[in-house]
Amino acid sequence: MNSRDPMAIPDVQGSADWRQLPINQVGIKSVRHPIRVLDKSSGVQHTIATFNMYVGLPHNFKGTHMSRFLEILNGYEGEISVENFESMLRDMVKRLEAETGRVEMSFPYFINKQAPISGVKSLMDYEVTFTGNVLPGGVYQQTTKVVVPATSLCPCSKEISERGAHNQRSHITVTARTNTFVWIEDLVQMVEAQASCEVYGLLKRTDEKYVTERAYDNPKFVEDIIRDVAGVLNADTRIDAYVAEAENFESIHNHSAYALIERDKTS
Repeated sequence: MNSRDPMAIPDVQGSADWRQLPINQVGIKSVRHPIRVLDKSSGVQHTIATFNMYVGLPHNFKGTHMSRFLEILNGYEGEISVENFESMLRDMVKRLEAETGRVEMSFPYFINKQAPISGVKSLMDYEVTFTGNVLPGGVYQQTTKVVVPATSLCPCSKEISERGAHNQRSHITVTARTNTFVWIEDLVQMVEAQASCEVYGLLKRTDEKYVTERAYDNPKFVEDIIRDVAGVLNADTRIDAYVAEAENFESIHNHSAYALIERDKTS
């Protein structure tokens, strides 16, 4: 036997397993790879994504071929995008001889925001995750997740304090399943509008005065924020299902305040 002949090397992963236990997800995590994303204002945005890639493993297979996940990523040569996300996932399922598969693609997305009074522009980054699933029977399902930083101001603090009110930075997270294409910018803007005030990368003094007073005039509990976010998601016919979360990083407590609303509008 020629030990250098690849055909002579045993495929242990492809051998049979006797334990009769299928694995729901097996694959690789935390792989970084360049991608391009559609940008509403400038056409396209190039960024770096972190990938988690899994397939379902039938009970009779000992293991999956981990190297094939990377082969699939490298085969796209930096041209991974929203448009070919589904085809990449289906290619993964086919090449790994699986029935189900899942890919999570997380990346920073930058939006050029204009300060409310001075008009000065600066980039704001948002954490975005595209998740695609090939379900049993070949059904494809995809969600878009955005994490939007914002400002919240406590209504109770405003009511009982003689001088000011405590506020905090919040993270409002929406994971949405849509029935048509929705811009990342659209999701961000509809979420930002429900907070006490937006946050910006760069502010002049006139802008600081505006955002401080805007938040003071628009106090919201975490419950208020999440209900307002759910209200706009319910009204948007492009969105079939969502999970909305709000977390306020409290400035006078050593804990966060949190709320969640989940709805599937198709059921």
